[in-house]
Amino acid sequence: MLRRDYLSKETAMPMNTDELLQILACPRCLGSLEALTRDGQTAGFACQACGVVYPVRDEIPIMLVEEAVPRAEWDKGERG
Repeated sequence: MLRRDYLSKETAMPMNTDELLQILACPRCLGSLEALTRDGQTAGFACQACGVVYPVRDEIPIMLVEEAVPRAEWDKGERG
């Protein structure tokens, strides 16, 4: 039987933004990303070349082209 409750929020590894920036790339152009923060937490990863932001939800980067938010909308507070 597979147990899915063996990791609690207290034992889960927190997201390390610096390490993620070393391994993540924009799925559209394969370019580098910039971390965007809000309230001290990483809120998204921006691709300057494509002009989009990939949001972070529940500490998980959503690196899907169809989930990307145009940077102009992101900056206005429209974060998908």
